[in-house]
Amino acid sequence: MSKRLYHGAAFYPELWSEEIIEQDIQYMKEAGINVARIGEFAWSRMEPEEGRIDMSFFVDVIQRLYDNGIETVMCTPTPTPPIWLTHGHPERMYVDENGTAMGHGSRQHACTNNGYFRARAAIITEHIARAVGALPGVIGWQIDNEFKAHVAECMCATCKSLWQEWLERRYGTIEQLNEAWGTDIWSEYYHSFEQVPQPGPAPFLHNSSLKTMYQLFSMEKIAEFADEQAAIIRKYSKAPITHNSSVAFHVDNERLFQHLDFASFDTYANFDNTPGYLINCDLFRNFKRGKDFWIMETSTSFSASLESYAMPHPNGYLRSEAVAAYALGAEAFCYWLWRQQRAGCEQPHGSVISAWGKPTIGYQSVLEVEEARKRIEPIIVSSRPAQAEVAVTYSDRAKAFLKTEPHRKLNHRALVTSFYERILSMGIHRDLIPEGADLSGYKLLMTPFIHYLSPDYVQRARAFAEQGGVWIVGPLSGGRTEHHTVHTDAALGKELETLAGVETLYTYPMEGTGTIGRAFGLSAPLSLWSAVFEPKEAAAVGILEQGLAPGKAFITERPLGRGKIVMLGSLPAGDEGDALLKALIDRYAADAGVTLRTDVTQGTIVAPRYTDRHELWVIVNMDGQGGSVTLPRQGFDPLTQADVPAGKLDVGAFEYRIVQFPRPVQN
Repeated sequence: MSKRLYHGAAFYPELWSEEIIEQDIQYMKEAGINVARIGEFAWSRMEPEEGRIDMSFFVDVIQRLYDNGIETVMCTPTPTPPIWLTHGHPERMYVDENGTAMGHGSRQHACTNNGYFRARAAIITEHIARAVGALPGVIGWQIDNEFKAHVAECMCATCKSLWQEWLERRYGTIEQLNEAWGTDIWSEYYHSFEQVPQPGPAPFLHNSSLKTMYQLFSMEKIAEFADEQAAIIRKYSKAPITHNSSVAFHVDNERLFQHLDFASFDTYANFDNTPGYLINCDLFRNFKRGKDFWIMETSTSFSASLESYAMPHPNGYLRSEAVAAYALGAEAFCYWLWRQQRAGCEQPHGSVISAWGKPTIGYQSVLEVEEARKRIEPIIVSSRPAQAEVAVTYSDRAKAFLKTEPHRKLNHRALVTSFYERILSMGIHRDLIPEGADLSGYKLLMTPFIHYLSPDYVQRARAFAEQGGVWIVGPLSGGRTEHHTVHTDAALGKELETLAGVETLYTYPMEGTGTIGRAFGLSAPLSLWSAVFEPKEAAAVGILEQGLAPGKAFITERPLGRGKIVMLGSLPAGDEGDALLKALIDRYAADAGVTLRTDVTQGTIVAPRYTDRHELWVIVNMDGQGGSVTLPRQGFDPLTQADVPAGKLDVGAFEYRIVQFPRPVQN
């Protein structure tokens, strides 16, 4: 990809007449759309009958877009296999946990593990890649669309066979599986891998190992499908490859992007859920470290389907979304969709142009995004996002553990987003990082809501602390083995507890017990399934007051080399809990020497970026209330070419500012 900022939309020329296609291309130029995503649902147009494949229509569209200054992200159309592949073949269809096989229609109705589906998917992908891979207008590829957005783990016969093969590779012998899973419980013992079922209908709850491992198996298989498609495309195209994913889908994003070239995501967070929007930018920036991410889909104003709709954005908000995304590392900001669909289940969805060819309620906002994109592009493309000093480890595998064991219907995304919101509101620049991420450059590492901490992760986090970092573990972390069973050597595992210098006395659901935690001069009710500590080599920092274990610790700290390890055994709740958690973060950010933070007001963000010579602050108001930040020294506004004095800088509703400072000389 060339070094520029992209402003794009999903385009479905196969749905429209020649006259409307020509009109749309002209309208795109007027709106400043410089990239279009095409082909993701067009399998039946490309291959209307099995074996009769014709890509000439799409070759022509890509060329016409390119002739008008619009580049293309080409998609493989595998989420919507045609009727000839599905009709009369229930064995090729996705089967849900109740044993119901899907029929034709909607999307994601076929099983992506089915051998015949895989063969035909490979054939259509190769035809597409051969036909358009060398076209100058094709700057990127998207594999499929939103893997596992509408479906989770398939329970078909193909998946059952693959699952049993996967287990044999993982465990080696059935005896080792039985031991790891504890299958003597409820007479679940198996004599062969062929006897191990899928976690389908059951009178009560499945064995935790069975259910969690099946999720991990499913995540691995969908990533293998992406790998297979990417390998085919690379034979014919040098353009980078991605998938439009989300933390809401049933995928392991770290594994999914492992063999792809850049990360992209879809987001439809409401305008009043700024943390739900920004958390994606801070996470997807780190799936492919050093490479810009794409927002492949967001709404111009509102999302909708036949059965739902979201509240439209206020005027001005879309621009703040786009500027924040570009500042936080996005190369592209793209809409779903360009022209409103006249049919189907998403016909009410917001768009740039209506089905009848007129500007929508979001059109003026799109023009504002384009004006901002052109204005900030020279600054953004000549700088890079700053690596944060504070990292929160994010794990989709942990999401699988929590789906198996949700306690009182805990939601992984909501838990992580709420935790993230505390850091965001404190003006701390932050990264969300996958489990396998390099920890160098960070000063404070937080590991919340990860039931299973692998030995590799613990060792890397230990080395991080020994080299001077502060590692905060918990809440809800470390209490399960890799097989989703309970440790038998110590509640959180002997390795972690020895490292932390604690003995976990109890683990139990703390809310409703009247337990109050006190730390940092503050008190708050405690919540969630909690761990109660007896410090050994550690010091008690947070003490339980009242409740079932008064006087015991729920926060401990222990020096570790040049740094320290902190155990957070319970989540403080309510407004008091919010204050206590922020006090904890503030305390250990100071201990770690975190400096990449500002006093920016809530609802406004500062996205720091660097050039070789300068530090840049991109300041964006996201809540429409305006905000302010204190500039530590005089800066320069590269947009207005004016000096900006040190002190308080006000930013209006949905406005943005860029302030440039000389970069300190490194010793």
